[in-house]
Amino acid sequence: MIVDAHHHFWDPATADYPWLTDDLASIRRAFGPADLEPDLRAAGVDATVLVQTRSSLEETIDFLAVAAATPFVRGVVGWVDLTRPDVADTIARLQDGPGGDRLVGIRHQAHDEPDAEWLLRDDVCRGVEAVGRAGLVYDLLVRPRELLAAFHLAGRLPDVRFVIDHIAKPPIAAGALEPWASLIAGFRDLDHVACKLSGMVTEADWASWRPDDLRPYVDRVLATFGPDRLLFGSDWPVCLLAASYGQVVDTTRSLLHDLDRDELAAVFGGTAARVYRL
Repeated sequence: MIVDAHHHFWDPATADYPWLTDDLASIRRAFGPADLEPDLRAAGVDATVLVQTRSSLEETIDFLAVAAATPFVRGVVGWVDLTRPDVADTIARLQDGPGGDRLVGIRHQAHDEPDAEWLLRDDVCRGVEAVGRAGLVYDLLVRPRELLAAFHLAGRLPDVRFVIDHIAKPPIAAGALEPWASLIAGFRDLDHVACKLSGMVTEADWASWRPDDLRPYVDRVLATFGPDRLLFGSDWPVCLLAASYGQVVDTTRSLLHDLDRDELAAVFGGTAARVYRL
């Protein structure tokens, strides 16, 4: 089973997306299952994980309903307010509601918080603990600025499964490896933390990127996590700013050409199925 472990749906006509600014005008329109399905079919992708786009419980409920009605959406990474004392009850209601069996993880846009150590707040840590107790993954949406806090959070909570989104968004367009490379290397021995090979083309120069621009970053996360802790994700439709769906798939495969068949199968499905319990 080939799994795309990270994509989105949205509709600016029905909800507010503050991050969809004017420089993203080309993707500031509705994207849903019917838009993605032809690309999945062409790329041979069997299953996907739908990931939250805004801090909205309503969106999570809607996504679970979409997943229940869409055979290829096998999992949803939703949003809850981690800081609320009743976060465990909120997660339980989601799991018991329509499509609740598709809830596989929770995410918050930690990289948009003014405090680089937001993840280490006591109330946030308690919320992430509740995510783990509910049998869910916590997706870490961070940039290098928040990576040290993410490392300490994961170290505090060894019983929670974590997934780092978009290889923590290194500055690929600038060609800079540090401090990202040293920070990401710290996760080598944290076996409960996996990492998504996703979101790379939009951290590169949208108009002129080449696969070789991504190679040093892919090599670093491959050395840190290994194939059994790496997951392919398209980050569609955000990726469309820089590449087509097929280009993202083909580029990722080309950057992993040294892996054997079993290792490729892990990155392109096995790891996602295991980590998210699809």
